[in-house]
Order: sequence, then structure tokens, then C-alpha cells
Amino acid sequence: MGTTRRDFLRAGASVAGLAAGLAAVGTDRVAPDAAHGEAPTAMATPPTERQGDMLYRSLGRTGERVSVIGLGGYHIGQPKDDEAAIRLIRSAIDRGITFMDNSWDYHDGGSEIRMGKALRDGYRQKVFLMTKIDGRTKDAAAKQIDQSLERLQTDRVDLLQHHEVIRLEDPDRIFAAGGAQEAMLAAKQAGKIRYIGFTGHKDPVVHLRMLEMAGKQGFRFDTVQMPLNVMDAHFRSFEQQVLPVLVKERIGVLGMKSMGDHIILESGAVEPIECLHYAMTSPTSVVITGIERPEILDQAIEAARTFQPLSAAQMTALRQRTTAAASAGRYERFKTTPQFDSTAAHPEWLG
Repeated sequence: MGTTRRDFLRAGASVAGLAAGLAAVGTDRVAPDAAHGEAPTAMATPPTERQGDMLYRSLGRTGERVSVIGLGGYHIGQPKDDEAAIRLIRSAIDRGITFMDNSWDYHDGGSEIRMGKALRDGYRQKVFLMTKIDGRTKDAAAKQIDQSLERLQTDRVDLLQHHEVIRLEDPDRIFAAGGAQEAMLAAKQAGKIRYIGFTGHKDPVVHLRMLEMAGKQGFRFDTVQMPLNVMDAHFRSFEQQVLPVLVKERIGVLGMKSMGDHIILESGAVEPIECLHYAMTSPTSVVITGIERPEILDQAIEAARTFQPLSAAQMTALRQRTTAAASAGRYERFKTTPQFDSTAAHPEWLG
């Protein structure tokens, strides 16, 4: 990772004022109950429009309307062949899912290639297309942007995000002179992208630092993608530390890892639709979920069809049910291990 826990704690002290100051404005959250590991009182579920079996919300302050369920790009690389993946993507779109997630590095570009093929024949016009790049330098990021556009068979993506912002030094590199943010802004100016965001899964301190660095540059992100799940409140909580900032700033919240790539389900404490409903009740614009086969698509559609915002008592009950399992983040391995850190395995992607 290139960063010690001592570094994280030191940085945490420097950004604590940012989180506390922003969270205190325009929210109804209260302090967590340390004795019971409870998260703060949930903020309001965003206004949601139902159309058929699918639900739609506004994407932060952009005014864009997107499906609450997002199709995860990594899992699209898992079906046995392109034809199966294309059928799955098009079926998801036909059933109302409009938010498409992807990344330059998923399956060495294979996920983008498959999605590009699936979005032919008029399907591109039906979706809000997002992808991510890993480059931290302007040159590396610019090359990856163009490669992604070529693979996706489009001249513009709706949202481009800095991927895997998981190290304390990532914000410095991205916003440095000659850094990736310069490539992002140039691509937006050229009409290659419409909105800019970032993602990360390691520690809320890094997200807060990224937001702080952006603020110093006079820039406000359109979206932020982060883990939101039934265990997050108990360990390095994005829900407690980052979510209030995003809501206050009207930044679109993209929830991910609602099941931790199914690892959270291994605890036996929760069921898949409970995981999705928990994340959907939070002030998310989109809950991105991995869909690699038709029955998982059915599960996601069923979660949307049956969704009613959980009450504060129901949210608390789910958190309490997972208290023991969530200890030390052992089911949130994306926070505690390099298992999900693709750029740690391939530092050359950073440039």
C-alpha cells in the first residue's frame, strides 16, 4: 500500500475537522453508540420514482435520472463468453437498469469490450455509462481514457472516475501538476466525459482527504463511490464519516460492496436482498451490484420491486445483527487485505 496505519491516523487528525464541520450542517445524524456499535441515525432516503419493477433517483446535483440498481462492470467479465455477457447486459437494460459501471482495468479491458458490444444497436442511448481509470499522471490517465472510449465503442462516457483511491498519497498525485485530474478536465473540455468522480474501498480517511484536496483546488466532484453495507458501521465506517459530507455537498453517492463480493453473506448474518435494501435505504443515488448470471439479475430486480425504505429501527436491527461478525473488518476484506487492490498488484497502471 505504501502507507502505514500511523500515516492514516495522522491524516485522520488533519481531516477530522473537515468531516465534523460538514457533517454538522444540514444533517440529522447523531453520534454512534459505542456500546452497541450502532451507526448514527440514518439520513433520509432520497426521493425515488418507481417505473415498473425498477426505481430511479437523481444523481446528486447533476439532475441526471439513474436506476437505483447499477450493473457492476467487473462481474460482466465472468460469463463464459461474450455472447452470454451481452445477453445479460441487454436483459438488465430491458428490465430497467440504466446505470452501467465499468473500469479500464477490469479483466484487462475485457469488461469494457463486452459492454461496448452490448451497447450497440441503440442500447447506448438507453444507459448512463460510467467507467474508471487508474492513471495518476496526466499522460497515463489520458491514454487510459482514450482506450476506454475505444473499447466501449463510444465517443463520450457520462461519468469517468478516478479508480481505487486507496492510498493517502493518491489525492496528492491526482491533483499535482501533471496529475490525472488535468487529464480528466481536458477530457471534459473536449466532450469525452460529462461528469467526474472517484472511487475507493480502503479507508474513509482517504476519501476525506480526496475531498479536501479537491476543495483546495476549487473543484467539487459530481460523484463518489464507496462501500456501504450492513457491516461498514462497525469498522472504518464510510457511512459514518464520508456519507454526511457527500449529502451536504449534494455529491452523488454510488454505493458498492453491499455484499462484499458475497463475502459478507458468508457470515450467515444477512440475506442478499437485506443487504441491497440496507444500501438502498441509505442516501444513495445508485447501489452498484455484481451481476454475472441471470439468477443474480433476477435477485437485483426483485430487490428493487419489493423495496420500501427500512425504518430506523430496522436499520439498527440489521447493524446489531452483524456486530459480532463485523469485528475487525474480517468480512470486509477489501478494507483489510490487498485482495481487491488491483493497482497494488499492478502499480505500473498508475503511471
